[in-house]
Amino acid sequence: MNMILHGIEAPNIIHTNTLAENLADIQEKDRYNVVLANPPFGGKERAEVQQNFPIKTGETASLFLQHFIKILKAGGKAGVVIKNTFLSNTDNATIALRKHLLESCNLHTILDLPGGTFTGAGVKTVVLFFEKGRPTQKTWYYQLNLDRNLGKTNPLSENDLAEFVKLQKSFGNSENSWSIDVGAKDFSPLQYDLSVKNPNKKEEISLRSPKEILEEMKALDKENTKILDSIFKLI
Repeated sequence: MNMILHGIEAPNIIHTNTLAENLADIQEKDRYNVVLANPPFGGKERAEVQQNFPIKTGETASLFLQHFIKILKAGGKAGVVIKNTFLSNTDNATIALRKHLLESCNLHTILDLPGGTFTGAGVKTVVLFFEKGRPTQKTWYYQLNLDRNLGKTNPLSENDLAEFVKLQKSFGNSENSWSIDVGAKDFSPLQYDLSVKNPNKKEEISLRSPKEILEEMKALDKENTKILDSIFKLI
């Protein structure tokens, strides 16, 4: 119905289970120049479905990501929404998938979104932007920080992404954006960790004056004295 309302009266939609297709059967004629996807999170696929993939995992989104990489043509581009835990999970399958993504594609951009953008219950997601055909050298991050909570009644707007769109053209650095060198020595090839760690956001430490600390200690002493007095009266 939504497609009809947008003027697409005869959409070419195939009703099938994408993950039931064996990746080894995908030929060049089956590939695409662009993939834009928001695959389901948290699903668990059966063992027979996992056999269709070189990296076997029950996580539905990870299987879809393998499928997207496979169906892209050389030079093809993709934008894929995925839970942010994909960037740091330490299970063997996720590490292997991150390695495959970085070695077979140029993961040039990661957009870090606030909780609730694509899912309920505040689950955090990221969008992976990559191009197939050459390995990743550098990845540019943008952390979207908003002063409101997102949800179905308060969705993400085009204006919210204005700075991201502007900076992404040149991969510019800002308070909300930075780059990592995947080939650098401090990038661990054992974990292929892509966690969002904004170097521009320093942890704020609240330092109190000695007078404030002494006043709090004095107040606590008075409170302790009252408690002890009440206990003595009960003895």
